Amino acid sequence: MTRALLFALALLPATAVFAQQPQGDPVEGKLKAYTCTGCHGITGWKNAYPSYHVPRIAGQHYDYIVAALTEYKNGTRNHPTMRAQGESLSDADIRDIASFLSSINSAE
Repeated sequence: MTRALLFALALLPATAVFAQQPQGDPVEGKLKAYTCTGCHGITGWKNAYPSYHVPRIAGQHYDYIVAALTEYKNGTRNHPTMRAQGESLSDADIRDIASFLSSINSAE
């Protein structure tokens, strides 16, 4: 076998893993991200509550949102409110929310 063929065969398991994790549905994500808007103020970046700095999440990278929400869900990121939110989300919910939030133009 040639090196290229061996390399391609070695990549097959990794390709299968990535194929199992499709990006979510942004339409579903918009419905599921409703609670995010209260603090993160997605529209126009203005948050009604709380009055302290809350990071912008609209237009953020898909992979970053998935990683952050998963870490809150698993308890590896510590923020009481976000931990409670993350624990209530399924992996599909996280992908849907990330698809919606990452699809928003950051200039909106």
